[in-house]
Amino acid sequence: MKFTILLIFTLVMSSSYAQVTDFNDIDFSRADTIAKINQGFSLENLPLLAHTLTEKLPTKVEKLRAIYTWVCTNISGDSRQDNIVTRERKKIKKDSMGFLQWNEQYRKKAFKKLLNRKRTMCTGYAYLVRELCTLADIECEIINGYGRTAAANAEKLEMTNHSWNAVKLNDKWYLCDATWSSGYTYDNHFVNDYNDGYFLADPVLFAQNHYPVQKKWLLDVTLINKEYIATPLVYNEAFRYKIITLSPQLMHVSVQKNSVVDFSFKSQKSLSNNAVALVKFSDTGIEPFKIYDMEQKNGVTSFKYSFKHKGSYDAHLKIDNDIVASFVITVSGD
Repeated sequence: MKFTILLIFTLVMSSSYAQVTDFNDIDFSRADTIAKINQGFSLENLPLLAHTLTEKLPTKVEKLRAIYTWVCTNISGDSRQDNIVTRERKKIKKDSMGFLQWNEQYRKKAFKKLLNRKRTMCTGYAYLVRELCTLADIECEIINGYGRTAAANAEKLEMTNHSWNAVKLNDKWYLCDATWSSGYTYDNHFVNDYNDGYFLADPVLFAQNHYPVQKKWLLDVTLINKEYIATPLVYNEAFRYKIITLSPQLMHVSVQKNSVVDFSFKSQKSLSNNAVALVKFSDTGIEPFKIYDMEQKNGVTSFKYSFKHKGSYDAHLKIDNDIVASFVITVSGD
C-alpha cells in the first residue's frame, strides 16, 4: 500500500514538472502563421473565428496555440477599465456580495468594449480564450486568483485581481495567461509585446506570480500541499528566460552582517556567466553587487554574496539587460 501511494505521488510530481517539455516535438510555426494572417478578424462571429484559426491544424495543442497567439496579438489591454475595477474592488473589498453585484453589471460594458474595440482586461482575455477553445473542442477553464506584481500582492495575498486559463490537453491540465503574454502597461498606455513564456508555463514558475483562489489549479502537488509563502517577486522577463528562483526561497531575507547569502536559479536556456548579475538601483543608476563563486551545473546557476554592512537592500537578479526577480535583504548586527 505504501509503495502504491509513493508511486502515485512520484507520477504526479513527474507529470507536473514535465509540462514545459511535453510539446518539444511540435512546431508551432504553422499555428502562429495562421494567427498572423488572420490579424484583425472580427469578434462578431466567434464560431467562424475559431473555425478559421483551427480547421487546418491536426493537434489540439496547435489549435490552442493559434487561438492563444491570435488573442494575445489582436486584443489590447485596457488600463482605464482595469483601474475602474481595482478602485471599486478596494472600495467595497469587505462586501464581497456587493462587489459581485457591481461587477456583474460592469462586465456587460466590459464585454461590449471587447467585442467592439478589442480592448479588455484580464477577465476578457481569459473569457475569449475559453470561448474559442470550447468552440474548438478544447476543455478550458477560467481561473481567478491573485496576480503578484510590484504594485499588488507582493508581500501578502490581499486582493483577488487577476484571471487566467487552464487548458486540458492529452488528459492533463496546463496553465497559460493571455493577458500578461500580450504586453504591458506603461504610463497608462498599453504596449503590445508578446511574451511566449506564459504559454503552457511551468506550474512552479507560474505560481510565483499567479496564486489561484482554488489551490487545485496550482497543478503541482507540492505547491498544493504547502501554505502560501511570499517567494521572490518575478517579472515578465523571468518567463521569457523560463527562470525559476531556487534560493533564497523567500522574497524577504534576514541575515547577520558579513553573512554569505547563496543565490541560485534554474533556467531552461544556457546562460553565460557574464549574462548573470545581482544589482541594486541607486541615484547614479544600476550598481552591481560583487558576486562570486558562480557555477552552472545541470541547468542550475548559483553564486554567493556577502553583505558586510547593516541596512535593507533591494537586490535584483539581472539576466543580460533584464531584471527577472527581486529580493529584499535585511542585514542586522554590530
